[in-house]
Amino acid sequence: MALSGGLDVESGGLQGKLYASVQPAEAGARPTYVLLHGIGVSHRYLARLHCELANEADVYSFDLPGFGKSSTPGRQLQVEEFAAFVGDVLAQAGVSNYVPIGHSMGTQFAVELALQQPELVAAAVLMGPVVETGRKSVTRQALALTRDAMFSESLSSNATVFSDYFRAGPRWYLTELPVMMEYPLEERLAGVSQPVLVLRGTRDPIARRPWCENLAAVAGQGTMAEILGQGHVFQHTAPQVAAQAISGWVRAVNGFDVTA
Repeated sequence: MALSGGLDVESGGLQGKLYASVQPAEAGARPTYVLLHGIGVSHRYLARLHCELANEADVYSFDLPGFGKSSTPGRQLQVEEFAAFVGDVLAQAGVSNYVPIGHSMGTQFAVELALQQPELVAAAVLMGPVVETGRKSVTRQALALTRDAMFSESLSSNATVFSDYFRAGPRWYLTELPVMMEYPLEERLAGVSQPVLVLRGTRDPIARRPWCENLAAVAGQGTMAEILGQGHVFQHTAPQVAAQAISGWVRAVNGFDVTA
């Protein structure tokens, strides 16, 4: 599934795509969610969640530099640079007081946004966070990804993910893989003062429960929740349940009336 109406966006010489579902200001107070994809993929595997959340919130999704329909940078980008790109594009769009929702490597971008823009980021949601401390091995990650694809995902989620991998290409994927593997998520998350929801599928072999529980404990205001019977890409296979978990938590911690 792909969203329509993507806008070309640029910051610091980097190019991406922005997809927005926004209501007029007079529609009333609504949370603003910013969906951030992981390595190799694009907004497409977040599109179902985007549409579910758009029923009650303003939602922005990205094709980050090098992924989806965006052009590939000529050099390796660090997590902090991806986050700065997102933050600048959102500022250009007039977005403030938002909740970044990252998946997989996108959780790293969400954490950096919370650190870079503490006055704008109201809370953060980390879906299927990576990479587990003590398991920072490409072989282990590849085996876990294979297990997830074979036993926990739907045909459509696998088709979406692996077609995006093909589009991104092995060069850019392998360029950014060391960045993802080396990012100290626990250390960086400990500096986040905003509320944080760590969300995983109960059948996810990549973001395992003990790791997610530890991340929730590391965060100053952390909570861990699970989506029953789902794997790593639960936002595609169970978007309605995921949206309900996210919006209910945001309503509880930030006081938004998401049913307005």
